Amino acid sequence: MIEIIPAIDIIDGKCVRLSQGDYAQKTVYNEDPLEVALQFQDAGINRLHLVDLDGAKAQHIVNYKVLERLASKTDLVIDFGGGLKTDLDLDIAFESGAEMVTGGSIAVKKPQRFISWLEQYGAQRIILGADVKEGKISVSGWTEESEDEILPFIEKYVDEGIKKVISTDISKDGMLTGPAFDLYSDILDEFPHLHLIASGGISTFDDILKLDEDEVPAVIVGKAIYEQRISLKQIEKYIVG
Repeated sequence: MIEIIPAIDIIDGKCVRLSQGDYAQKTVYNEDPLEVALQFQDAGINRLHLVDLDGAKAQHIVNYKVLERLASKTDLVIDFGGGLKTDLDLDIAFESGAEMVTGGSIAVKKPQRFISWLEQYGAQRIILGADVKEGKISVSGWTEESEDEILPFIEKYVDEGIKKVISTDISKDGMLTGPAFDLYSDILDEFPHLHLIASGGISTFDDILKLDEDEVPAVIVGKAIYEQRISLKQIEKYIVG
């Protein structure tokens, strides 16, 4: 059964969503991320994907107080990403309650540092962020495109011991047009034992079921929940079985 991981994206301490990673296309869904996190917990969800969008833009961790609040006041297992560039950023994230962290830009720009994190904390706590636009990895809050192509990029880190990868097709993110099924099939064909976490474009519960059929291990859902395309009752019913 596919694991459903709701997302909370943070700007100015508020729960927001962007469209295609564009900071100019921002919708605020709740002033209080804790209220949202507790709703997820009440639905039987035990995981949360928390993204510091201010941090991604600023190139250092910003909203760690939100992380600390959610980690201390819920039982959710939180993976945290956005702006993690230094050992200090990582220390702050873990000290603030993150169980796992996601590194994308750092894996492109400072690969040795990312590998050192993987060696220090292990493959269960370090997730590779592989966000793609037209086949190339995007970095810095999706404001820059690298020269790295998706499959060789993942392969490099699989060889270093990475086990978990979050991959977002940026063209799909926040658009509610369905996920990049072909992208995920290509990744799993190449790396069948990878714990792949699909992200971006989920519009209906059928999208989640299709990813499950395709044997994608986990999926991040954001805007579809906030726009009530997918209800927490549906997720709760699915989890309970």
